[in-house]
Amino acid sequence: MAPPMDCIAPIGEDLIEKALRSEVSAAFYSAVSRRPAVYRGNPFLIEVGLAYGGELPADQTITAYRYANRVPLQYQQGACAITKAIAGTEWRNYQMQQPRGALPVGPMLLMVHIASVWVPFTSESKEAIAHYPEIIKEIRLGLQECGRKVATHIRKQRREADAEKKRAYIVKYIPQVAIGLQQILSLNDGQRDKIVSNLTSTLEKSRKL
Repeated sequence: MAPPMDCIAPIGEDLIEKALRSEVSAAFYSAVSRRPAVYRGNPFLIEVGLAYGGELPADQTITAYRYANRVPLQYQQGACAITKAIAGTEWRNYQMQQPRGALPVGPMLLMVHIASVWVPFTSESKEAIAHYPEIIKEIRLGLQECGRKVATHIRKQRREADAEKKRAYIVKYIPQVAIGLQQILSLNDGQRDKIVSNLTSTLEKSRKL
């Protein structure tokens, strides 16, 4: 049985996505709230927010924000279980670049939140989450769920870009095709222009399908 949630305070997918949209100008947003789980008898819940594309820098390491019970963790990022889970996720499977054992590179922002009655910090400074396997597993599952969504978005963008590139080639050569037909069939200029118009109209209709 899943542990009760009345003792923890998740942010919620809607609020996470709304916050990302208000702070980051991106092309894609996603948020995931995992089901509550348990480590050493303590219930906890992991939430992940993701923003991709738009004005985010494409040639830099992604930005990762860490939260525990809605409080941001600003220091000791390298010692945190959240950072370990992000670096340990195979982002190449989700159309992202990633150096071995490091955070991915690309126009993406991640936000990870742990809500628990007892957050296992690594020290009294409360700046990093301890590396409990149950917590790292839940963080990875949340990251993977968001990763699948952003991968679908990236593949769709690439298909649309390829289709637009092919369309541009066709548009470029439509007049040449019409001139060739005019010469072969001895058409006048009006008939040639009508061929250009018909081919262009057909291309536009196929684009809308």
